[in-house]
Amino acid sequence: MTLPIQAPPHPVPKWDVALEALSREESLLQNRPLQLDDFLRLAKTHAIRFDDIMVTLFELVLNQRWRYTSKTGVVTPITRDEVNHLYVNGRINEDDVRHYDGFWSPN
Repeated sequence: MTLPIQAPPHPVPKWDVALEALSREESLLQNRPLQLDDFLRLAKTHAIRFDDIMVTLFELVLNQRWRYTSKTGVVTPITRDEVNHLYVNGRINEDDVRHYDGFWSPN
């Protein structure tokens, strides 16, 4: 007997929910939006790949769960094409994202 396949009650997120929770908690603890140095510190402190954190943040922005704001205070959309171009070398490293030197915050 074959059971019917049912869709999950909620869509499966395209990002790492544990890294989202870690980032959200850090933003709350710091009482401010996060910057790249915060994500580098979290990666080192928790032995997490910086790449995984950034992939999660980009997915959160693409899915309007977080926002990226430039250093000048302008909420700046990030496109799928932008993110795809970061994968030229297979992983996102610090140098690839240095121009995202603004602020990341939950919506």
